[in-house]
Amino acid sequence: MNENKTVDLYRDTPVRYLGYANEVGEAFRSIIGTKWVNVTYGIATLYVLADTGHKSVKSYKANINELNHKSKVAYTTTDTLIWQLLASVAIPGFAINRVCAFSYYLLQKRKSLPTSSRTWLVTVIGLTTIPFIIKPIDRFVDYILDESLRKFQPK
Repeated sequence: MNENKTVDLYRDTPVRYLGYANEVGEAFRSIIGTKWVNVTYGIATLYVLADTGHKSVKSYKANINELNHKSKVAYTTTDTLIWQLLASVAIPGFAINRVCAFSYYLLQKRKSLPTSSRTWLVTVIGLTTIPFIIKPIDRFVDYILDESLRKFQPK
């Protein structure tokens, strides 16, 4: 690891997995029900807001003496909020939901497989998918923002 690189608590440490609480909820949807899935979305949303608040305060402190400090803080807040909502909640939540739905659809054709086994198998498929989608989604969201919002970053 580069000695000069600052470790981002919300993106470079295991804290990042709190943003994936809703994906765990989606994987367990058929077992725990919608109410508890919504709770996991609440946890992921709190993570998103914590990172957004952290980076906003950091930007405010770093740019307080600049004339355009409000623009820089607004930009940082917007960039972080959009990045986190896309990379931690919307895209992976949709992806895991669809992986589980498609897995259930395929497994439903296996009438010899008991319903409870099918349900647990879908959950395991959803859970094992999560680690494989994190980095590609993060890079994809970085690309989207690099090609759009980040072109307007205040100098």
